[in-house]
Amino acid sequence: MLIRTKSHQDLTEAEVTDESVFQNRRSVLKRMGFIGAGSLLGGVPAANAGLLDWLSGEDQTKGKPTVSQKALSYTDSSHRVDETITTEHKATTHNNFYEFGLSKSDPSQNAQSFQVDPWSLTIDGEVENTITLGYEDLFSYPLEERIYRLRCVEAWSMVIPWVGFPLAALLKKAQPTSKAKYVAFQTLYDPKQMIGQTSRFLGGGIRYPYVEGLRLDEAMNPLTLMSVGMYGKTLPPQNGAPIRLVVPWKYGFKSIKSLVKITLTEKQPPTTWNLSAPQEYGFYANVNPKVDHPRWSQASERRITTGGLGADKRIPTLPFNGYADQVASLYTGMDLRRFY
Repeated sequence: MLIRTKSHQDLTEAEVTDESVFQNRRSVLKRMGFIGAGSLLGGVPAANAGLLDWLSGEDQTKGKPTVSQKALSYTDSSHRVDETITTEHKATTHNNFYEFGLSKSDPSQNAQSFQVDPWSLTIDGEVENTITLGYEDLFSYPLEERIYRLRCVEAWSMVIPWVGFPLAALLKKAQPTSKAKYVAFQTLYDPKQMIGQTSRFLGGGIRYPYVEGLRLDEAMNPLTLMSVGMYGKTLPPQNGAPIRLVVPWKYGFKSIKSLVKITLTEKQPPTTWNLSAPQEYGFYANVNPKVDHPRWSQASERRITTGGLGADKRIPTLPFNGYADQVASLYTGMDLRRFY
């Protein structure tokens, strides 16, 4: 049975993200020689292209999506924040997915021919049972809707209704061995479909395929979600179709998209942004208002609702993105300034 998500038509506030944050995050790539001083996308600086869409309240997409999203059957979960949900339009047209370009609007423009069926997701490494899931298998687990906060390291945030199942259910089926301490994740590598993987210019210079990682206890936490949908439907390609990770207490870059491989390991795995700028993007990446990014504050954020011009208000950022009661115990005794 399809449970429809509620419509939110009574939104009165729209907020924007500081231009300096967009520019600062990309400046590390510029310093590394991946983005030239004159790099342009369509005549607009890559770091500013999405910002212009954002300030105008419009997303300059190229026609309607060609990917058909399907309605999903799911149950409600107790994991639901009682906050204004970001509009589906904004959540699907304003996001980071460098495999499809650097601008915030690039993924929605460039991902619409992305093929998600057939698909293959493998779980291997330090497990008793290696598992390979096809496209239909991704939807074989009991699905639930969870309304989570999403906090980007760039100091903007959204509230999104995800549909999925706990990662723990998948890992338990694979049966981790006693050597398993970490979980490594890998995004699809397919330059024919993902334009950002074809060149340093289009993909920002980060190494592909995109990789991420969690400690095993983080991966097994009840909040850690394998998402196959949002807003009651299958994921659109720009948001990580057909399956992605959602770790709500960490910055958004930890929630890796379009997963093809999950490997349990004994040693801490490499992660994409930590490889690119280790002094700025740590392995843990827990949301922490007391630990600033080297080039901007993390003490507050701009909550995205509808987008466009509106009241330029910030809200305080909460430790662990507001999920401290559920996850703070994972880091007892750790120096969170060192393990950032």
